[in-house]
Amino acid sequence: MEGDCPKCEPGLPPWLATFADLMSLLMCFFVLLLSFAELDAIRFKKMADSMRDAFGVQRRIPVTEIVMGTSVIKQEFSPATVTEPSPINEIRQQTTRLEQQNLKVNDAMVDAVTEKARQEVEQQAEELRETLKREIKEGLVSVETEDLKIIIRIHEKGSFPSGSATLNPGFLEVMERISQAVARSPGRVVVAGYTDNIPISTHRFRSNWELSSARAVTVVHALLRDPDIDQGRVLVEGHADSNPLVPNDTPGNRAKNRRVELILERGEDLDRGETLQLDGSGAQEGEA
Repeated sequence: MEGDCPKCEPGLPPWLATFADLMSLLMCFFVLLLSFAELDAIRFKKMADSMRDAFGVQRRIPVTEIVMGTSVIKQEFSPATVTEPSPINEIRQQTTRLEQQNLKVNDAMVDAVTEKARQEVEQQAEELRETLKREIKEGLVSVETEDLKIIIRIHEKGSFPSGSATLNPGFLEVMERISQAVARSPGRVVVAGYTDNIPISTHRFRSNWELSSARAVTVVHALLRDPDIDQGRVLVEGHADSNPLVPNDTPGNRAKNRRVELILERGEDLDRGETLQLDGSGAQEGEA
């Protein structure tokens, strides 16, 4: 019977259908307009960037990433336009080029001075070898070069008695010739004593450190007998057995390690750019 039919549940309001149709028509209309419009990529990118910044979606840039902008004056950046370098960038680039040129010139000057000093060191070492030719042949001393250093190595044979820091009387004449050569040489003079690895313990020397230092001091006193040597140039070092020439595994090798070295160093005179003339008649002394 008609009175027994259940009532239908109330649906959406009638105006909603009309509103949905209107929204569909508007969307189709704007899609049609977009299809006929010409897309400007630059404006689209700017709009997308603005929207991204407005909604808080930002890209995290690491510190090591290179800045993409080419000008420090223009605040905007566009990949479609080529920005001209700013006056600040141009000045900075010119300054950098000038600095590079100056550095190259300075490096060339330093290399030239160093090469000249190296040649002078080799020449002076050869003069020392000629002066000490007899002692070198007898194995009492040796002359070597290392970069800008001349190493006059005084071996224990003929110079010091075993376990003693007193020079043999016959070696004083050799020290006079060495002193004359050192007086003609510029730069600092480092006198370093060395021993072998056999410990020593006497009433005078408690260890090899004291023995090596005492021998170096003895050589310094022999050098300073020449009044032409400025004592401010001299530095004394005692190394004991800490820096052997050869392993201390045989008596012959231990004898080689027992030595006193006179190291003639070229230093601050080259830093100042001075070229000191080294010859047999005398030389200007460089400050250590």
